[in-house]
Amino acid sequence: MKIFLTGASGLVGAAFARAAERRGHRVVGIVGRFTGDLPGVAERRTFDLADETALTSAVLDAFPEAIVNCAAISEPAAVDADPARAQALNVALPATLARLAHHVSARCVHISSEQVFDGALIAPYRTDSATGPINLYGRQKLESEQAVHAAAPEFAATVRAPLLMGNSPGGRRSMHERLFNDWGAGKAVQLYADEFRQPCTGENLAEVLLELCERRDLCGVFHWAGSELVSRFALGLAVREHFKLPPERAPIISVSRAERPEIARGRQACLALDLAPLMGKLKTRPQTVAAQLAELQVPPAARSWYFSA
Repeated sequence: MKIFLTGASGLVGAAFARAAERRGHRVVGIVGRFTGDLPGVAERRTFDLADETALTSAVLDAFPEAIVNCAAISEPAAVDADPARAQALNVALPATLARLAHHVSARCVHISSEQVFDGALIAPYRTDSATGPINLYGRQKLESEQAVHAAAPEFAATVRAPLLMGNSPGGRRSMHERLFNDWGAGKAVQLYADEFRQPCTGENLAEVLLELCERRDLCGVFHWAGSELVSRFALGLAVREHFKLPPERAPIISVSRAERPEIARGRQACLALDLAPLMGKLKTRPQTVAAQLAELQVPPAARSWYFSA
């Protein structure tokens, strides 16, 4: 299968390309400024994904059997800092990809976010639970879902993804990479003890996206995450323990939402996801936190700091 992949240099996109190559698929990978190696990308193209003309030309030239969208501005703070750019990549891009998928009769697989929910529900959110995003990023992701399924209802599958772990090509995308970057710079990290997430690795999510490419019968919105709900603070401690870092080298400060009310208004308290509907249809299994930690590597930029102790 020829697969047109956006965000090929990101955490999930890079993992997807490697997984697709292992399964005998050919990936046409779209990147922005990244110049490093991307194993699994058979054909690499570089252009601004906000350029609809260039995007349309690239898709029609490739004429893929599947289009997978792993590109996004996924940090809420970055979305707030440049909402127009974020709208172009988080909403207009997937909408265009879905229209093109419909045009060439290609499977369309899109990544959305757990942040379409408000975080007030303690029980796991189902795919039919009421949405209510409390930040601009969540609102854009919800809008992207609606646009994708309006444009290609018979071809599209959307996966609402959680907080991601894993090893990105640039070494700065996932939670543990950001922790290392701060520790290496001599910073103490503040993590919420009362903010709960259900993380999974980019590799695990990529396997799900690839299965969905191969299962055109599965259309609609789905949830995927790890098997365990954990606080950000507990997850940070687990990362530190996994890499055997002493607290004085890798300080983590526990904070509560009540201490940061102005920030907490835009952050969900608990984002647990019901995985049963999709889990019952795929071979890929959700990972435990321990299994995720076992995959993690020291980011390249932090290696000299890490091994200098």
